[in-house]
Amino acid sequence: MRIVLKLGSNLIQTQEGDIDLSFLSKLAREIKTMKEQGDEVMLVSSGAVLCGAKKLGIKEKPKNLVLKQALAGVGQAYLMHIYDVVFSNYGLIPAQVLLTSDVFKERAKFYNSKNAIEEMMRLGAIPVINENDTVAVSELVFGDNDFLAVHTAFMMDAELLVILSTAGGLRDQQDKIVPYVEDIEKAFALVRGVNSEFGTGGMFSKLSATRIALSLGVHVIITGKEDSLLKVRELKTCGTYFKPSEKPLKRRKKVIAMMEEPKGIIYIDYGAYKAVKDGKSLLPAGIVKVEGVFERGDTVSICLPEGYLVGKGKVSFSSDELIKVMRRRGQEVKTILKTNKEEAIHRDNLVVF
Repeated sequence: MRIVLKLGSNLIQTQEGDIDLSFLSKLAREIKTMKEQGDEVMLVSSGAVLCGAKKLGIKEKPKNLVLKQALAGVGQAYLMHIYDVVFSNYGLIPAQVLLTSDVFKERAKFYNSKNAIEEMMRLGAIPVINENDTVAVSELVFGDNDFLAVHTAFMMDAELLVILSTAGGLRDQQDKIVPYVEDIEKAFALVRGVNSEFGTGGMFSKLSATRIALSLGVHVIITGKEDSLLKVRELKTCGTYFKPSEKPLKRRKKVIAMMEEPKGIIYIDYGAYKAVKDGKSLLPAGIVKVEGVFERGDTVSICLPEGYLVGKGKVSFSSDELIKVMRRRGQEVKTILKTNKEEAIHRDNLVVF
Protein backbone atom coordinates (compact mmCIF):
# COMPACT_ATOMS: atom_id res chain seq x y z
CA MET A 1 0.00 0.00 0.00
CA ARG A 2 1.18 3.53 -0.78
CA ILE A 3 0.57 5.79 2.24
CA VAL A 4 0.93 9.51 2.95
CA LEU A 5 1.35 10.46 6.63
CA LYS A 6 0.72 14.09 7.53
CA LEU A 7 2.25 15.49 10.74
CA GLY A 8 1.52 18.97 12.08
CA SER A 9 3.93 21.06 14.12
CA ASN A 10 2.07 20.27 17.35
CA LEU A 11 2.61 16.55 16.77
CA ILE A 12 6.40 16.74 16.87
CA GLN A 13 6.59 18.52 20.22
CA THR A 14 5.58 17.56 23.74
CA GLN A 15 3.15 19.52 25.91
CA GLU A 16 6.20 21.13 27.51
CA GLY A 17 7.38 22.36 24.10
CA ASP A 18 10.29 19.96 23.59
CA ILE A 19 10.81 17.83 20.47
CA ASP A 20 8.90 14.59 21.04
CA LEU A 21 11.68 12.11 20.36
CA SER A 22 9.62 9.27 21.84
CA PHE A 23 6.87 9.78 19.27
CA LEU A 24 9.34 10.14 16.38
CA SER A 25 11.03 6.88 17.48
CA LYS A 26 7.65 5.12 17.54
CA LEU A 27 6.93 6.55 14.09
CA ALA A 28 10.26 5.26 12.76
CA ARG A 29 9.75 1.77 14.22
CA GLU A 30 6.34 1.47 12.63
CA ILE A 31 7.48 2.81 9.27
CA LYS A 32 10.32 0.27 9.29
CA THR A 33 7.82 -2.56 9.86
CA MET A 34 5.49 -1.19 7.18
CA LYS A 35 8.35 -1.04 4.69
CA GLU A 36 9.25 -4.63 5.52
CA GLN A 37 5.65 -5.55 4.73
CA GLY A 38 5.94 -3.89 1.32
CA ASP A 39 4.30 -0.54 2.05
CA GLU A 40 5.61 2.71 0.56
CA VAL A 41 5.46 5.58 3.04
CA MET A 42 5.80 9.33 2.54
CA LEU A 43 5.72 11.98 5.27
CA VAL A 44 4.25 15.43 4.83
CA SER A 45 5.77 17.15 7.83
CA SER A 46 5.29 20.64 9.20
CA GLY A 47 7.69 21.96 11.81
CA ALA A 48 10.31 24.07 10.04
CA VAL A 49 9.11 27.34 11.58
CA LEU A 50 8.75 25.70 15.00
CA CYS A 51 12.28 24.28 14.82
CA GLY A 52 13.68 27.61 13.67
CA ALA A 53 12.05 29.37 16.60
CA LYS A 54 13.54 26.81 19.01
CA LYS A 55 17.00 27.25 17.51
CA LEU A 56 16.84 31.02 17.85
CA GLY A 57 15.11 31.08 21.24
CA ILE A 58 11.92 32.74 19.98
CA LYS A 59 9.00 31.87 22.25
CA GLU A 60 6.02 33.32 20.38
CA LYS A 61 4.53 32.08 17.13
CA PRO A 62 5.64 34.48 14.36
CA LYS A 63 2.91 36.61 12.80
CA ASN A 64 5.10 38.41 10.29
CA LEU A 65 5.53 36.54 6.99
CA VAL A 66 9.17 37.57 6.53
CA LEU A 67 10.05 36.35 10.03
CA LYS A 68 8.21 33.09 9.33
CA GLN A 69 10.22 32.62 6.13
CA ALA A 70 13.48 33.32 7.94
CA LEU A 71 12.65 30.89 10.74
CA ALA A 72 11.72 28.24 8.19
CA GLY A 73 15.14 28.63 6.57
CA VAL A 74 16.84 28.01 9.91
CA GLY A 75 14.42 25.35 11.09
CA GLN A 76 14.17 23.15 7.99
CA ALA A 77 17.79 22.04 8.41
CA TYR A 78 17.17 21.32 12.09
CA LEU A 79 13.95 19.44 11.33
CA MET A 80 15.68 17.19 8.80
CA HIS A 81 18.58 16.67 11.22
CA ILE A 82 16.10 15.38 13.82
CA TYR A 83 14.50 13.02 11.31
CA ASP A 84 17.92 11.83 10.17
CA VAL A 85 19.16 11.11 13.71
CA VAL A 86 15.99 9.32 14.84
CA PHE A 87 15.30 7.42 11.62
CA SER A 88 18.92 6.31 11.25
CA ASN A 89 18.55 4.33 14.47
CA TYR A 90 16.09 2.12 12.58
CA GLY A 91 17.99 1.89 9.32
CA LEU A 92 15.75 4.46 7.60
CA ILE A 93 16.99 7.21 5.30
CA PRO A 94 14.89 10.41 5.18
CA ALA A 95 14.96 12.45 1.96
CA GLN A 96 14.02 16.13 1.98
CA VAL A 97 11.43 17.36 -0.54
CA LEU A 98 10.42 21.05 -0.53
CA LEU A 99 7.47 21.93 -2.74
CA THR A 100 5.65 25.11 -3.73
CA SER A 101 2.16 25.44 -5.18
CA ASP A 102 3.43 25.98 -8.74
CA VAL A 103 4.53 22.32 -8.81
CA PHE A 104 0.85 21.42 -9.05
CA LYS A 105 0.06 24.01 -11.72
CA GLU A 106 2.77 23.28 -14.30
CA ARG A 107 2.82 19.88 -15.96
CA ALA A 108 6.62 19.67 -16.34
CA LYS A 109 7.30 20.57 -12.70
CA PHE A 110 4.58 18.16 -11.57
CA TYR A 111 6.05 15.15 -13.33
CA ASN A 112 9.65 16.10 -12.49
CA SER A 113 8.70 16.19 -8.81
CA LYS A 114 6.72 12.97 -9.05
CA ASN A 115 9.58 11.15 -10.77
CA ALA A 116 12.09 12.39 -8.19
CA ILE A 117 9.96 11.16 -5.27
CA GLU A 118 9.37 7.83 -7.04
CA GLU A 119 13.14 7.42 -7.40
CA MET A 120 13.72 8.23 -3.73
CA MET A 121 11.32 5.46 -2.73
CA ARG A 122 12.87 3.06 -5.23
CA LEU A 123 16.21 3.70 -3.52
CA GLY A 124 14.62 2.90 -0.15
CA ALA A 125 14.46 6.45 1.21
CA ILE A 126 11.51 8.00 3.08
CA PRO A 127 10.44 11.26 1.41
CA VAL A 128 9.86 13.99 4.00
CA ILE A 129 7.78 16.60 2.21
CA ASN A 130 7.14 20.15 3.33
CA GLU A 131 6.09 23.41 1.77
CA ASN A 132 9.07 25.61 0.92
CA ASP A 133 8.10 28.28 3.45
CA THR A 134 11.25 30.30 2.82
CA VAL A 135 10.09 31.30 -0.67
CA ALA A 136 6.31 30.88 -0.32
CA VAL A 137 4.52 34.19 -0.96
CA SER A 138 1.42 33.30 1.05
CA GLU A 139 1.15 32.17 4.63
CA LEU A 140 -1.52 29.64 3.70
CA VAL A 141 -0.65 28.43 0.23
CA PHE A 142 -1.79 24.92 1.11
CA GLY A 143 -3.51 25.46 4.47
CA ASP A 144 -1.26 24.17 7.26
CA ASN A 145 -0.01 21.35 5.01
CA ASP A 146 -3.36 19.54 5.07
CA PHE A 147 -3.96 20.42 1.43
CA LEU A 148 -0.31 19.76 0.57
CA ALA A 149 -0.84 16.22 1.89
CA VAL A 150 -3.86 15.77 -0.39
CA HIS A 151 -1.94 17.14 -3.37
CA THR A 152 0.89 14.73 -2.56
CA ALA A 153 -1.54 11.81 -2.34
CA PHE A 154 -2.91 12.81 -5.74
CA MET A 155 0.52 13.22 -7.33
CA MET A 156 1.88 9.94 -5.96
CA ASP A 157 -1.31 7.85 -6.46
CA ALA A 158 -1.51 7.07 -2.75
CA GLU A 159 -4.27 4.77 -1.49
CA LEU A 160 -4.35 6.02 2.10
CA LEU A 161 -3.92 9.45 3.68
CA VAL A 162 -3.33 9.49 7.44
CA ILE A 163 -3.64 12.89 9.11
CA LEU A 164 -2.20 12.83 12.62
CA SER A 165 -3.92 15.37 14.84
CA THR A 166 -3.77 16.50 18.46
CA ALA A 167 -7.57 16.10 18.47
CA GLY A 168 -7.17 12.35 17.89
CA GLY A 169 -9.94 12.36 15.31
CA LEU A 170 -13.29 14.00 14.63
CA ARG A 171 -15.17 14.61 17.87
CA ASP A 172 -18.92 14.79 18.46
CA GLN A 173 -20.90 17.16 20.67
CA GLN A 174 -19.95 15.10 23.73
CA ASP A 175 -16.26 15.35 22.79
CA LYS A 176 -16.10 11.66 21.90
CA ILE A 177 -14.27 10.35 18.84
CA VAL A 178 -16.52 9.61 15.85
CA PRO A 179 -15.14 6.25 14.60
CA TYR A 180 -16.61 6.21 11.08
CA VAL A 181 -17.81 8.86 8.62
CA GLU A 182 -19.60 8.05 5.39
CA ASP A 183 -21.14 11.48 4.77
CA ILE A 184 -18.50 14.21 4.99
CA GLU A 185 -21.14 16.96 5.16
CA LYS A 186 -22.39 15.58 8.49
CA ALA A 187 -18.81 15.80 9.73
CA PHE A 188 -18.72 19.54 8.93
CA ALA A 189 -21.91 20.00 10.93
CA LEU A 190 -20.10 18.53 13.94
CA VAL A 191 -17.14 20.83 13.55
CA ARG A 192 -19.33 23.93 13.55
CA GLY A 193 -20.76 22.74 16.84
CA VAL A 194 -17.40 22.26 18.55
CA ASN A 195 -16.03 25.13 20.60
CA SER A 196 -12.40 24.21 21.12
CA GLU A 197 -8.97 25.04 19.88
CA PHE A 198 -9.15 22.33 17.24
CA GLY A 199 -12.81 22.89 16.28
CA THR A 200 -13.36 25.59 13.70
CA GLY A 201 -9.68 26.01 12.89
CA GLY A 202 -7.46 22.96 12.55
CA MET A 203 -10.21 20.37 12.20
CA PHE A 204 -12.07 22.41 9.61
CA SER A 205 -8.91 22.54 7.49
CA LYS A 206 -8.47 18.80 7.89
CA LEU A 207 -12.06 18.07 6.88
CA SER A 208 -11.82 20.39 3.87
CA ALA A 209 -8.72 18.53 2.73
CA THR A 210 -10.37 15.19 3.52
CA ARG A 211 -13.38 16.04 1.34
CA ILE A 212 -11.08 16.53 -1.65
CA ALA A 213 -9.15 13.32 -0.92
CA LEU A 214 -12.37 11.31 -0.71
CA SER A 215 -13.48 12.62 -4.11
CA LEU A 216 -10.19 11.28 -5.50
CA GLY A 217 -10.95 7.82 -4.12
CA VAL A 218 -8.36 8.01 -1.32
CA HIS A 219 -9.08 6.46 2.08
CA VAL A 220 -8.56 9.00 4.90
CA ILE A 221 -7.96 8.47 8.61
CA ILE A 222 -7.64 11.30 11.12
CA THR A 223 -6.14 10.04 14.35
CA GLY A 224 -3.70 10.81 17.17
CA LYS A 225 -0.05 9.97 17.52
CA GLU A 226 -0.81 7.24 20.08
CA ASP A 227 -2.58 5.15 17.40
CA SER A 228 -0.84 2.16 15.82
CA LEU A 229 0.08 2.81 12.20
CA LEU A 230 0.32 -0.94 11.72
CA LYS A 231 -3.42 -1.15 12.41
CA VAL A 232 -4.17 2.10 10.58
CA ARG A 233 -2.72 0.70 7.36
CA GLU A 234 -5.39 -2.00 7.67
CA LEU A 235 -8.01 0.78 8.01
CA LYS A 236 -8.45 0.04 11.72
CA THR A 237 -8.10 3.06 13.98
CA CYS A 238 -8.97 4.53 17.35
CA GLY A 239 -9.45 7.79 15.44
CA THR A 240 -11.88 8.52 12.59
CA TYR A 241 -12.07 6.63 9.30
CA PHE A 242 -13.55 8.43 6.27
CA LYS A 243 -14.94 6.32 3.47
CA PRO A 244 -13.86 7.43 -0.03
CA SER A 245 -16.33 8.14 -2.81
CA GLU A 246 -17.68 5.05 -4.56
CA LYS A 247 -17.46 7.05 -7.80
CA PRO A 248 -14.11 8.86 -7.64
CA LEU A 249 -13.36 11.61 -10.11
CA LYS A 250 -12.16 10.60 -13.54
CA ARG A 251 -8.70 11.67 -14.60
CA ARG A 252 -9.83 14.80 -16.46
CA LYS A 253 -11.74 16.08 -13.47
CA LYS A 254 -8.90 15.18 -11.12
CA VAL A 255 -6.69 17.49 -13.17
CA ILE A 256 -9.25 20.30 -12.86
CA ALA A 257 -9.48 19.69 -9.11
CA MET A 258 -5.79 19.41 -8.33
CA MET A 259 -3.74 21.11 -11.06
CA GLU A 260 -5.79 23.89 -12.64
CA GLU A 261 -5.03 27.29 -11.11
CA PRO A 262 -8.22 29.18 -10.17
CA LYS A 263 -8.47 32.63 -11.76
CA GLY A 264 -11.39 33.70 -9.57
CA ILE A 265 -14.11 32.62 -7.16
CA ILE A 266 -17.82 32.02 -7.69
CA TYR A 267 -19.98 32.04 -4.57
CA ILE A 268 -23.17 29.99 -4.77
CA ASP A 269 -26.25 29.56 -2.59
CA TYR A 270 -27.19 26.31 -0.86
CA GLY A 271 -29.83 25.47 -3.47
CA ALA A 272 -27.21 25.56 -6.20
CA TYR A 273 -24.84 23.53 -4.02
CA LYS A 274 -27.45 20.81 -3.61
CA ALA A 275 -28.06 20.80 -7.37
CA VAL A 276 -24.40 20.45 -8.34
CA LYS A 277 -23.92 17.75 -5.70
CA ASP A 278 -26.72 15.86 -7.44
CA GLY A 279 -24.79 16.02 -10.71
CA LYS A 280 -26.40 19.05 -12.32
CA SER A 281 -24.69 21.98 -14.01
CA LEU A 282 -24.17 25.27 -12.18
CA LEU A 283 -26.65 27.88 -13.39
CA PRO A 284 -26.30 31.69 -13.01
CA ALA A 285 -29.45 31.74 -10.85
CA GLY A 286 -27.51 30.08 -8.03
CA ILE A 287 -24.58 32.51 -8.09
CA VAL A 288 -24.58 35.17 -5.35
CA LYS A 289 -21.17 36.80 -5.88
CA VAL A 290 -18.24 36.79 -8.32
CA GLU A 291 -14.64 37.65 -7.39
CA GLY A 292 -11.62 38.03 -9.66
CA VAL A 293 -11.19 38.62 -13.36
CA PHE A 294 -11.47 35.60 -15.64
CA GLU A 295 -12.41 34.70 -19.20
CA ARG A 296 -14.49 31.95 -20.76
CA GLY A 297 -12.80 28.58 -20.27
CA ASP A 298 -10.82 29.65 -17.19
CA THR A 299 -10.91 27.60 -14.00
CA VAL A 300 -12.51 29.09 -10.88
CA SER A 301 -13.06 28.00 -7.31
CA ILE A 302 -16.62 27.49 -6.11
CA CYS A 303 -17.48 28.50 -2.55
CA LEU A 304 -20.52 28.73 -0.33
CA PRO A 305 -21.48 32.22 0.93
CA GLU A 306 -19.39 31.74 4.09
CA GLY A 307 -16.32 31.09 1.96
CA TYR A 308 -16.18 27.28 2.29
CA LEU A 309 -14.53 25.75 -0.78
CA VAL A 310 -16.85 23.14 -2.31
CA GLY A 311 -15.60 22.71 -5.88
CA LYS A 312 -13.83 23.95 -8.99
CA GLY A 313 -14.79 24.22 -12.61
CA LYS A 314 -14.22 25.73 -16.05
CA VAL A 315 -16.58 28.62 -16.70
CA SER A 316 -18.72 29.11 -19.81
CA PHE A 317 -18.79 32.90 -19.31
CA SER A 318 -16.33 35.59 -18.27
CA SER A 319 -16.45 37.30 -14.87
CA ASP A 320 -18.02 40.42 -16.42
CA GLU A 321 -20.70 38.31 -18.10
CA LEU A 322 -21.50 36.38 -14.93
CA ILE A 323 -21.87 39.58 -12.92
CA LYS A 324 -24.50 40.69 -15.44
CA VAL A 325 -26.53 37.49 -15.22
CA MET A 326 -26.04 36.12 -11.70
CA ARG A 327 -29.36 35.37 -9.95
CA ARG A 328 -31.04 35.34 -13.38
CA ARG A 329 -32.69 32.36 -15.09
CA GLY A 330 -32.89 30.56 -18.44
CA GLN A 331 -34.07 32.75 -21.28
CA GLU A 332 -33.10 35.90 -19.43
CA VAL A 333 -29.45 34.76 -19.38
CA LYS A 334 -29.52 33.89 -23.07
CA THR A 335 -31.07 37.25 -24.01
CA ILE A 336 -28.66 39.38 -21.97
CA LEU A 337 -25.55 37.55 -23.19
CA LYS A 338 -26.90 36.80 -26.67
CA THR A 339 -26.01 33.13 -26.42
CA ASN A 340 -27.61 29.70 -26.64
CA LYS A 341 -25.84 28.59 -23.45
CA GLU A 342 -27.39 28.76 -20.02
CA GLU A 343 -24.89 26.96 -17.76
CA ALA A 344 -22.31 29.04 -15.92
CA ILE A 345 -20.32 25.81 -15.54
CA HIS A 346 -21.41 22.68 -17.39
CA ARG A 347 -21.44 19.52 -15.28
CA ASP A 348 -18.80 17.96 -17.58
CA ASN A 349 -16.41 20.74 -16.52
CA LEU A 350 -17.47 20.82 -12.87
CA VAL A 351 -15.85 19.17 -9.85
CA VAL A 352 -17.75 19.04 -6.57
CA PHE A 353 -15.75 17.97 -3.53
